[in-house]
Amino acid sequence: MIAIIDYGMGNLRSVHKAFEAVGHQAVVTREAQVIGNASHVVLPGVGAFGDCMANLERYRLIDPVRTAVQSGKPFLGICLGLQLLFTESEEFGTHKGLDIIPGKVKRFAIDSALKVPHMGWNQVNYQRPCPLFDGIANGSHWYFVHSYFVDPTDKAVAATTTTYGITFISSIWRDNVVACQFHPEKSQSVGLRLIKNFGTWKA
Repeated sequence: MIAIIDYGMGNLRSVHKAFEAVGHQAVVTREAQVIGNASHVVLPGVGAFGDCMANLERYRLIDPVRTAVQSGKPFLGICLGLQLLFTESEEFGTHKGLDIIPGKVKRFAIDSALKVPHMGWNQVNYQRPCPLFDGIANGSHWYFVHSYFVDPTDKAVAATTTTYGITFISSIWRDNVVACQFHPEKSQSVGLRLIKNFGTWKA
């Protein structure tokens, strides 16, 4: 069973429906025991970094998230769920993150001809083979909505990059953790394939 963490913010309904669409059993929860018993864990996210960290603390979800990662079970972060894994973010001041992946979350500082947030479809280019992208062509288009991007201390965690004014890391993979800046649940067939791959992944 897949646990989708509910901290009061995020695209929970669309993520849950995507897992159902590919035949995976998933539950939206903020119960530590349910998260602990799950075979796979998903941290989705939409909203401001600081508010999301405050909600994780409010619902006593920080320890369950860290325990899930440390347990070695497959873990997927989506959009803000990627950013929250990092040490800190500069969104509306400096906010501490979960510090699971060392590094910072930075705002786009790009040509004024390009709008921020980066919104819409863009190419994702592989940096190394990752099991969640099995059966998905390199250079496929995925759906993005974000004003900030991750800058890991160890660039070797990069699984994919994307170019929008700059070339930024659009997904990471370290051990049992894969997290993406794009929204697989909004990325049609390629996104559903990633979600299906995640549900069968043995990290």
